Amino acid sequence: MSNNKTDLNRRNILKGLATAAAAGTVAAAVSGTANATPSVTAEKSVEKKGDGYRETQHIRDYYDSL
Repeated sequence: MSNNKTDLNRRNILKGLATAAAAGTVAAAVSGTANATPSVTAEKSVEKKGDGYRETQHIRDYYDSL
């Protein structure tokens, strides 16, 4: 005969794992937004150095060929 009794311990463990995964996702999202601010300031410092995009003659030639 089969046993129709459910295993509540296993079910509770699975619920706990799902809750922990959801909490981890939320924590990662929150820490990701908290870390976004310093990276924006880091990008601004790169722009101040002038190491960004430069339109040189070969770039102008390419644009003219389009």
